[in-house]
Amino acid sequence: MAPEAKPIASPIPVAWYPTLSVFALAIGLVLTASFFIYEATTSRKSRSLTKELITGAVASVFLGFGSLFLLLASGVYV
Repeated sequence: MAPEAKPIASPIPVAWYPTLSVFALAIGLVLTASFFIYEATTSRKSRSLTKELITGAVASVFLGFGSLFLLLASGVYV
């Protein structure tokens, strides 16, 4: 017989989900806006590929986690 298993618990308290979603989505949207402003105001010859990739990747991570916590806060457990 197998010993009793512990239930899976979230490492983050459920009460923090709405706050985390708001902050993560806000940071992601600010970074996305920063990316678009950089693309619109910088000439093609002076753009930096590394700055574009880093800004896009960080914005994507924040928007992804913000969306995840928004789903969890609304009761859609993924």
